[in-house]
Amino acid sequence: MKIHFIGIGGIGVSALAQYYLTQGHEIFGSDLASSEITQMLAKKGVTIFIGNRAGNIKQDLDLIIYSPAVKPDNPELLQAIDYKLRAQSYPEALGQLTLQYNTIAVSGSHGKSTTTAMLALVLIKAGIDPTVIVGTKLKEFSDPDLSEGEGTNFRMGNSKYLVIEACEYDGSFLNYQPKISVITNIDKEHLDYFKTFSNVIKEFKKFIMRLPINGFLVANRDDKILVKISRGTFKTKFYSIKNKESEKIKKILKIPGKHNISNALAVLQVARILGIKDSITFGALTEFKGTWRRFEIFEKNWGDKVFTLISDYGHHPTEVKATLKAVREKYKKSKIWCIFQPHQHQRTYYLFNDFVKLFRSIKINNIIITDIYDVAGREEENINEKVDSQMLVKKINRQNVKYMKLNDAEKFVKDNIKSGEVLVVMGAGDIYKFAEKF
Repeated sequence: MKIHFIGIGGIGVSALAQYYLTQGHEIFGSDLASSEITQMLAKKGVTIFIGNRAGNIKQDLDLIIYSPAVKPDNPELLQAIDYKLRAQSYPEALGQLTLQYNTIAVSGSHGKSTTTAMLALVLIKAGIDPTVIVGTKLKEFSDPDLSEGEGTNFRMGNSKYLVIEACEYDGSFLNYQPKISVITNIDKEHLDYFKTFSNVIKEFKKFIMRLPINGFLVANRDDKILVKISRGTFKTKFYSIKNKESEKIKKILKIPGKHNISNALAVLQVARILGIKDSITFGALTEFKGTWRRFEIFEKNWGDKVFTLISDYGHHPTEVKATLKAVREKYKKSKIWCIFQPHQHQRTYYLFNDFVKLFRSIKINNIIITDIYDVAGREEENINEKVDSQMLVKKINRQNVKYMKLNDAEKFVKDNIKSGEVLVVMGAGDIYKFAEKF
């Protein structure tokens, strides 16, 4: 088949494109801008178009798969409709795939990618050989088409097991049919879509109820709301940071933070359901090095200065707090800098007070908040007038929290950071490119 993906640079869409590529199909895709993901796909043989144009859609295409971020007036989608081509959203296409496998779906407001990655590596170590679609890149997923050490977000396995990251945004995960569901937590996330926290909870309840009678739910007992809705005809396996295994996992994990201990405990429960020996699970967790843009640690030289740089994807107050607490825990005596790029005006607007509370209380020496990263197709009209980073910094009203444009922040840090200090570059937008400048 000839398959075209609209929004192929998306972390989930790109993984599905790689799946179809391994099945021998001819793959095309477009995105608004070039990125590490689109460049990786091009290396693997995907025909990439930068920009959404009707001319990218040919009449001989067999299938169009589009990102949930694609709007109904997208020129490529409109052209596909005009040509009467078969079109599916990414969640619909992935949903069909889940029916062909024993699917393990990892969901939750935070920790999905890391938990999915950990679980995939445990299954590989156990010889289960899963197919994996994950929302981050893993160096362990080597590929002959990629450079050494360049990770990917997809792995083609040779067994009946499929491990996927299941996002709640836009009700995407309601398209999937897992045999095992993992839920790490439920939080006030994606309120641009859900509007209220009660709607978020309702959506997770619907996802839980998709489990079959012989299915399993692995749920975080430390999340009281999750415990309340974790009931059904399936079997429920709870895990908790208070479990006796927590201390053992803390000692073997290379990545810091209580949240990562919790993620590992979820993986341990799934492994036990699958009959994997604890020794294999602990062995895999010991080797886990972390994932792309999740607490990635680099030692950097800038002139005569040698400092630690941490690149992290955190963009929700809960994630930012967990990461910065983990940084402080790991580097107890170091001076810590943080440059944070808020993600999406709507998220910043809905979580404004949570961000204020976070940055007033967190024990970090210097915090720089740069301009909000706009997400194409996901912003309300005139939302930019309601909130910006300067408003946020003014409300935080702390001497150690400043607003700067990205270029000014780069110069300020380079001029003032000293050897032995730690710089955290954080956000889900293009802030990771800033980290590369060092």
